[in-house]
Amino acid sequence: MRINDWIARALLTVAAVLAFLLSFVVCADVLGRDLFGRPLQGTKEMVEMSIVIILWLQAAYAIRSGGMIWVDAVHVLLPLRVRSACDVFGALLGIAFFALVCWGSVDPALHAWRSNEFEGEGALRVPVWPARFLVLIGSFLAAFNYLLLAIERYRALVSGSPPPPPPSEIKLEERIA
Repeated sequence: MRINDWIARALLTVAAVLAFLLSFVVCADVLGRDLFGRPLQGTKEMVEMSIVIILWLQAAYAIRSGGMIWVDAVHVLLPLRVRSACDVFGALLGIAFFALVCWGSVDPALHAWRSNEFEGEGALRVPVWPARFLVLIGSFLAAFNYLLLAIERYRALVSGSPPPPPPSEIKLEERIA
């Protein structure tokens, strides 16, 4: 699991750097448009592809760290075993959803690679295959992290103990030990 956590954090870091760099592209486009009457060519295409890439780079970390959207208005009122059963069921649904996205992403990713598919016309054409492959990789990692979560939640259900906290809530000293 440490390798999985390292991969999730590394991808999150890449997503953060990409988002940071993308902010400069958008600022350059706005300044170029307002000050010089000439927007930065290809900004629309770069932003479209980057948003998809950033989203899928962050998916594994969001699941692993417990950062996915969670509504616990009813969940906290349930007995511990029922909560654990709901957690297992939710993780199984996550596996199913992201596995289907992964499976459905194989052909478009291969097609984008083989056909040298591009987005945009004119001054800047952005290749589509990096985004398509990151959807494939990101959805695989998301399904894998939901599998790990399902295993953790199932163990908690069987043992009757509360589920372990996500890695982001574990103190650094506990991780080192």
